[in-house]
Amino acid sequence: MTRFQIVLPARLASSRLSEKLLQRVNGKTVLQYTYESASRAKVAQQGVIVAVDHPRLADEVESFGGRWVMTPADCASGTDRVAHVAAQLPGVDVLVNVQSDEPEIDPDSIDAVAMTLSDDSEADLGTAATPIIDPAALTDPGIVKVVMGQPAELAAAQGSGAGQSSAVKGRAVYFSRACVPFDRDGDPVDRLQQVPATYWHHLGLYAYRPDFLRWFASAPQSYLERVEKLEQLRAIEAGKKVVVAVVGPAASGIDTPADLAAFRARQA
Repeated sequence: MTRFQIVLPARLASSRLSEKLLQRVNGKTVLQYTYESASRAKVAQQGVIVAVDHPRLADEVESFGGRWVMTPADCASGTDRVAHVAAQLPGVDVLVNVQSDEPEIDPDSIDAVAMTLSDDSEADLGTAATPIIDPAALTDPGIVKVVMGQPAELAAAQGSGAGQSSAVKGRAVYFSRACVPFDRDGDPVDRLQQVPATYWHHLGLYAYRPDFLRWFASAPQSYLERVEKLEQLRAIEAGKKVVVAVVGPAASGIDTPADLAAFRARQA
């Protein structure tokens, strides 16, 4: 039986919303909301670990009865924090990286990413994507796009409202902040209703095996990773197999005061 471990990388500093993980809504912090959502995933049999970089975050996790591991403050990415935790967890087969600033993360999406990697012994990295339906998203560099091949199961999945921890997946060819693939002969907006989708929004959910994390933590940043500022391109450039679970709509993360206000309104 595959042993899973969900890890929430948590960094105290944040640029657009000060200490966003400690912001409170109805008496709970953003971090606690995310922890509780992640704990509802089926693959959370071992619980959830928060990979913190500051004692204040550790104190917060303890206040709601959670588990934490202190990681170096200079970790370059959330993946590096997960790698630090993985080194202390012998026996874990798959580690799932859930961003700590997504209090409304769908537990089904977490399960889908975890099982997508677990079910494919040749895959190196699992992640998630959902079809882009908003024209504004095509040109928004904050919405990362993933280019996938179009196996028949993608059409079947999208046509049936895919996600819901399905085993449906594609293989990532490239990730970009640009509108890719480029439509040479038409307007990409005209493709937004196609089944299967042409344009996919990449979600920041990842599943890794420990050996991949050891490789990632020791490998230098790749050229395209430095250009696009997307760490998953390190795997693509190295020829790793990246499988992508088809999931439902993206959860709203907390990055700005406006995001926090909208989340607060939804919790009212």
